[in-house]
Amino acid sequence: MADSYAFVKSGKLKLKGHKDKKHKKHRKRKHEDDEEAAAGSSKIKDTSDLTQHAGWWQAQKLEDITGMVVIEMSERRYICPQDNGSLRCGPQHSPGDGPDPEEILTAIKINETKLALKSGYGKYLSIDTDGSVIGKSDAIGSREQWEPVFQEGKMALNGCNGRFMSCTGDDKIICASSKAGPGEMIQIRMSAKEEDDPLANIPLEERGKLKDAEINYVKKFQSFQDRKLKISSEDLSNLKKAKKSGTLHECMLDRREKLKADRYCK
Repeated sequence: MADSYAFVKSGKLKLKGHKDKKHKKHRKRKHEDDEEAAAGSSKIKDTSDLTQHAGWWQAQKLEDITGMVVIEMSERRYICPQDNGSLRCGPQHSPGDGPDPEEILTAIKINETKLALKSGYGKYLSIDTDGSVIGKSDAIGSREQWEPVFQEGKMALNGCNGRFMSCTGDDKIICASSKAGPGEMIQIRMSAKEEDDPLANIPLEERGKLKDAEINYVKKFQSFQDRKLKISSEDLSNLKKAKKSGTLHECMLDRREKLKADRYCK
């Protein structure tokens, strides 16, 4: 067991065709720098992404992966175990829809770098001799151990054979490539619990893009005297600044007041 386990290579994620290059520094406008700094914070979860995936949030490190999880092979398409032990990539879900019950797995941490994945049929995911991923094991051994590898905001899942998980053209789940290219880039998503839901403190109206949030509040507070939805045509830049400064509600109220579309406006 120890010999076969030694074949699993941990460390930096290898990207196909990737070469280290020296980058020249370019001057950027201040607001571009501010937007990049805000987007670069790993602690701030993308609320638009959460809305698209019904609150299932994306893992950024191994410590995130625990309990109920789904493996997203491509946009809103998740691994779906079958009752015969085979694994397929399920159909694409509509934006805002959560995964199907059979697509939900249970993640079990093994050590500081590896975990096991259990299907709803009570079987652990492993790798067959031909490199295909199956869910037939009753216990955790060396073949049931998986290593999530994170680098530059991307993630791949390394199997016991030192190969990365991917999906074939006919939706079969395999571990065949020793390097992680675009086809091996996946996401593991966790179910948001009520006590640690990243969206718990965000009003329902604001769980999306700023433009959508403004429309939601207009629908909520507009008097509808002329039965027409009145949306401000002003640029959204002031809303972005207001959101960062914590005055988003006041700013949206000012915009509605200019249109005399809010029943609470004077």
